[in-house]
Order: sequence, then structure tokens, then C-alpha cells
Amino acid sequence: MFVYFIRHAQSANNLLYERTHGDEGRDPDPELTDYGRRQLDFVARFFAEDAGPPPATRDARIRDVGGVRLTHLYTSPMVRAMDTAAAIAGATGLRPVVWPDLHEEGGVWTRDPDTGERIGLPGPDRAFFEARYPHFVLPEGFAVGGWWNRPVEEAAECFARARRVLQTLQTRHGGTDDRVALVSHGAFYNAFLSALLKRPFRDGVWFGINNVAVTRVDFRTGEEWDGVMLAYHNRLDFLPPELVT
Repeated sequence: MFVYFIRHAQSANNLLYERTHGDEGRDPDPELTDYGRRQLDFVARFFAEDAGPPPATRDARIRDVGGVRLTHLYTSPMVRAMDTAAAIAGATGLRPVVWPDLHEEGGVWTRDPDTGERIGLPGPDRAFFEARYPHFVLPEGFAVGGWWNRPVEEAAECFARARRVLQTLQTRHGGTDDRVALVSHGAFYNAFLSALLKRPFRDGVWFGINNVAVTRVDFRTGEEWDGVMLAYHNRLDFLPPELVT
């Protein structure tokens, strides 16, 4: 199994944080910026299905010389991830599957202006997803009355969810040559890598990942050795410098 973790393209909240270093005025489920939409063309091209013949050497395969050739595409239900997945789907011909467990840490929330407390929100409902993303596969019973509809997720819950995602990946794709894309988020990426590396989450260590950057993790069995290999992290060589965010 080869897992490709992709952070979504730049969102309005990313731009807000960049400019103000705070979250006043943040959107609970932001749209992409103009920069983000320009980034989509490049990440889609990176994953394009027809990228030439496979290379002859193992070291070249580690860098995906000759193309990625995704077999599965999963996405967070947050709009910024869904739009990113839609671009990748257009380049690969894959039908994206919404996987709620790939959402960003915290879920869908707003901040009480008086108390500063974070308050969970319902999030978009199923009708929204069916209208805006008709070609996506939605889980049965998903988003009836809003897909979030619960309190703000705490860090420990996020870490448990990351471990659950890893276990589900092993159950669905372990021991295969599947090439699995996960379109998700920066904080959840940290929970995911922490779970993978069997280390604590949010203990002062942060794994940086840019918008539309790609990390590849190989789960190898039956070769010279069994185990996990980090093939590359935060890959951005397909993006022009002026679009790096």
C-alpha cells in the first residue's frame, strides 16, 4: 500500500491567518482563495493518470518518476478539501470517496465573540453535498442534518481518530499495491504522522506541510523487509514558487 497525504489548497482562513496571525473573522468551513484555485491545476497535473511508462529503477519509483497512478481517492468533507479532491479526480478519472474521519482537528466550529469559547456547528447537510459534489461517493446516512453536529473535537480525540484512519487503511488496503490518496488538513497531518511514528501528538513537535503539498508513505510487505517507509514529505516541486503557500 502506498499512501499519498495531500493537504488542501489555500483557503480563506489560511490567508486570514497569514495576514493577521489570528482567527478573528475566520469561516467555519472556508472556500479556497484565488491562489488556492490556481494551485489546483498543478496538483492535478502531478497526479495525472497518463504520465508515461514506469521507470526501471527502484530509486526512481520512490520519487514517482513515471507517474503516481492512484487507485483510490478519499477526502475530508470540508469544502477546501472537497474542491481539492475534485481537481485530482478530474485528472485521474477516480471518483472521490468522502471519509469523514479525514476532517481537520476541531471539526466545524465558530468562536463565541463574548467568551472566546469554541462552539461546534452542524456543518453542511447531505443536500449541500449532493448538489455541489454530485460525483462524490457519500457514506450511507452521512450529513443528515449536518455532517458535524457535535462539540469541538479535542486534541486527544483527533489523535485517536488518526490511529483509527491508519487501522482502516490497513484493513482496506494493507498487503496490496493500492495507491491511496487522502485529501486532508495540516493539523490532522500532524496527528496522522504522530500516530504513524508512534509518538505523542501536540508535544511541541510540528510537521510542516504546505497547501497542496504531498507526502508519500509506503507500507511494505513481502519484499526485502516489512515495514513503513517515508518516501517523501511536503513535496512541492510541481508548484511554481509564486504559488507556494
